[in-house]
Amino acid sequence: MIAKKVETALINQIKLEEQSSRIYMAMASWCEVNGFPGAARFLYTHSDEERMHMTKLIKYVNDKGGYAVLQSLEMPDDKFQNLFDVFDKILKHEEFITESINELYEIAFKERDYTTSQFLQWYIEEQIEEESMFKGILDKFRLAGNQTGGLFHLDKELDALSVATPADGGNV
Repeated sequence: MIAKKVETALINQIKLEEQSSRIYMAMASWCEVNGFPGAARFLYTHSDEERMHMTKLIKYVNDKGGYAVLQSLEMPDDKFQNLFDVFDKILKHEEFITESINELYEIAFKERDYTTSQFLQWYIEEQIEEESMFKGILDKFRLAGNQTGGLFHLDKELDALSVATPADGGNV
């Protein structure tokens, strides 16, 4: 049986992962209508990945004897200055998610729920990869500047990343 405090924290993380999926979906839609099909495809794929992170948490809570109840979500931002702004906001969001997962890990550890602590290791590693990837993308934006050719090539590279990035969220 899962401790109520841990279950509540996990349910909050489920909401954050679902919200992340919506945020990336809104960003993908913006990219699509603003002439960045590669970035759109990359973000649609990333939205799917976030939903799989959510599903993995739901199954874990339910398997541990809890009940993963879904919560209402906020409307995601749908206005962006440019493509750099989209990815800058993504990095800030991923840093927020990292902090949330760290807090969740701390709750599980304080509650002596070592199984959940172990389960969360996957999310901790995933966040390291996420932040690193988005920092790298932003570095490339800085190199490209606002030059059309640079943005064109970066959009193509994001398209290639969407194919290379598995959307299984860790084999749910």
